[in-house]
Amino acid sequence: MRSFTPYVFALLATATSAFTVARTRPRHSIGSKLAMADVATDADKIRNIGVIAHVDHGKTTLVDALIRQSGVFRDDSQADEAGERVMDSEDQERERGITILAKNLAVMRDGVKINVMDTPGHADFGGEVERVLNMCDGVLLVVDSVEGPKPQTRFVLDKALKKGMKAVLVVNKIDRPAARPDYVVDKAFDLFVELGASDEQTDFRIVYASGLKGKAGDEPDALSDDMTPLFDAVMEAIDPPTIESVDEDDLQALISNIDYDDFKGKMGIARITAGSVRAGQAVALQQPGGEKKTGRLAKLFVFDNLGQKEVESASAGEIIMFSGLDNVEIGDTLLTNEQNGVNANEPLPPIAVEQPTVRMTLGVNKSPLSGREGKFLTSRMIRDRLFKELDRNVALNVEETESADRYMVSGRGQLHLTVLIETMRREGFELEVGPPSVIYKENEETGKMEEPWESVEVRSPEEYVGGVVDLLNQRKGELQDMGLDEGEGMSVVKYLVPTRGMLGLRSALLTSTRGTAIIDSVFDSYRPKIKDEIQGRNKGSLLAFADGPVTSFGLEGAQDRGQLMCKPGDEVYKGMIVGIHQRPGDLEVNVCKTKALTNMRSATKGITTGITAPIELSLDGCVEYLAADEILEITPTKMRMAKNPAIAGKKKGRK
Repeated sequence: MRSFTPYVFALLATATSAFTVARTRPRHSIGSKLAMADVATDADKIRNIGVIAHVDHGKTTLVDALIRQSGVFRDDSQADEAGERVMDSEDQERERGITILAKNLAVMRDGVKINVMDTPGHADFGGEVERVLNMCDGVLLVVDSVEGPKPQTRFVLDKALKKGMKAVLVVNKIDRPAARPDYVVDKAFDLFVELGASDEQTDFRIVYASGLKGKAGDEPDALSDDMTPLFDAVMEAIDPPTIESVDEDDLQALISNIDYDDFKGKMGIARITAGSVRAGQAVALQQPGGEKKTGRLAKLFVFDNLGQKEVESASAGEIIMFSGLDNVEIGDTLLTNEQNGVNANEPLPPIAVEQPTVRMTLGVNKSPLSGREGKFLTSRMIRDRLFKELDRNVALNVEETESADRYMVSGRGQLHLTVLIETMRREGFELEVGPPSVIYKENEETGKMEEPWESVEVRSPEEYVGGVVDLLNQRKGELQDMGLDEGEGMSVVKYLVPTRGMLGLRSALLTSTRGTAIIDSVFDSYRPKIKDEIQGRNKGSLLAFADGPVTSFGLEGAQDRGQLMCKPGDEVYKGMIVGIHQRPGDLEVNVCKTKALTNMRSATKGITTGITAPIELSLDGCVEYLAADEILEITPTKMRMAKNPAIAGKKKGRK
């Protein structure tokens, strides 16, 4: 560990003493005390760590390097077969290049078992981070060697520090040409101090690493050929689990995740806080003040490399997975139910996560082209799927609405909801999705309505800063800071923006900066609602004039009115959005128009007009585009936008 100015850190010696084992109940026998000593020795060979960072700072790549250097793969051919970013196993994770779901694995190093929890870096999936931290004793805080701490770094570090965890600072991507490790470490220390870290927490260990090359070191210019310095830092700086008891009656294990298996059914994942558990034991699931759900553990597993290993028993400090209790839910506490739970421990407080800020409606697809592709079409199927999602997605809320075929789904952000919609689309659902809107709440003290605000950081080349500032000001943003980032020569603009203003802003910023802007945002706080309307998109839509297939002749006449989203042969219906109008306000165009059949020749017959290629919007792009009176139709292969017929009918009625 190096020392540096203006801050000097002392080198952390080897890990603190093994375990202070507290005797909590007088009924423990001498045999129990001996067992406690044995378990304390065993638990000293366990480390439970979470890997936290801002999005795209290299968490998953770093975990990949740890996996490959821990003997998880039999040989190089098996490692090559697994590919890159082994932990990002979901299709959407690989396509988007981000981690969406938190995942567990365990690696062995010098006789010590390291349980690693890889977490998402995007603010919309902060709920995954919050529940996973309940299973950790310390964290690896991964920070980019050029960018330094970012908005999501502050969010996840704050959660870890409030739980009293120690952190190892990993300055990743140290091989980048513009790396500035001294600046990054200083900024990280400032962040620890701002978040109210204790003296012990601010005395953190620093490791410099390149996850891509699989190298790490205690000095930025002296990396070893492997990740040994990082493994050593985990052993020395992260404390082993603290054990209070290993008696079966003292069992406490908070369920932090749910998994499914086609053969074993619903499975709970938990970290044993106290006591021990064995396969076949009579147990109960309970939340504080709630009813007991009793049963027996069918099978018990611990994590082993990238999979699980069946065991007969496990004790405090270990992370387990179990089957046999189909009614297990995240937030339940696993307790003993031997002798009807007479000596059972108290349930632990459930996991507390940040509240949702954005909501959308999901319902049955009612468009004229519905029912042609999907396997799951009815409201009952959609309802069952949405409520099933609540089992493992703790930051999501689903409510029934006045309409029997429409549900209100609330999440932490637009991306949080679009990932769910995309998952359902790939499963074969057809949906009708409403535009995103923010969740207002009433301040109990003042009685005034408040809305969510986000802290936004935009990095772009200097020549585009004017356009960025103009867009953020139009969205009622408040400038917090502005300057030049010496590392990459990019201008950095920091704003506080209402979440209402952030809806649809990302694509506008990318357009104004020619795709060069890097946009980071994280929830800041609830503030009094702005009375003025926030400007949305400044262009209207081109609407289909009639039902039918799109013709090239119809497109020739319509393409002068704006950018089209359809191509010849596509099926459209009246009121469907077929393009973006070049002016404010909507315009109906006849893209189904056919050329009149005649034997008359014209002087311009030989002149043909080329058809411009249609613009293709992704699911995220479609959701951003939606105005308040528009809806999105989702099918397994197509996405169509249209005017909401219910709102259009009301407008006609008023006329």
